[in-house]
Amino acid sequence: MQKETQAMHEFWMGEALEEASFGAIQGEVPVGAVAVAENEIIAKAHNIREANQDPLGHAELLLIKQLSREHGSWRLNDVTIYVTCEPCIMCMGALMQSRVPRLVFGCFEPKFGACGSLYDFSRDERLNHRIEVVPGILHDTCSSQMREFFKTIRLQERTLKI
Repeated sequence: MQKETQAMHEFWMGEALEEASFGAIQGEVPVGAVAVAENEIIAKAHNIREANQDPLGHAELLLIKQLSREHGSWRLNDVTIYVTCEPCIMCMGALMQSRVPRLVFGCFEPKFGACGSLYDFSRDERLNHRIEVVPGILHDTCSSQMREFFKTIRLQERTLKI
């Protein structure tokens, strides 16, 4: 696996942001994820929790499922995952279980984050797998996308109450 540069991380995170936008248009919390191997996107996903009324409809989980089916293996040890928001406990657990070697994320998630905000599974020596984590890529853009989504939702809710 080649060593990525800041510019490469920003490029791939831009792709994840675009994927998150697709979800936001559909009323989903704008989290987008892309999997990159050999300098090419091999899978994309965004949240579908609202559309499917499924608490497991997180972008990371959907991406892992897709990759595992396509690879014919649950071991995804040749991909880098880019996600716009720090993964939650559930998603971080799935990333570790699937042996993803590298995770790059945009904004931190102080309420649910499991890569440094609330917990840090990537550095927990009690676990048998470590994930290299690159945090904060396009942090401001990812954070802004999230803030604007929730701002719009709150405005819509207020309008409905009037």
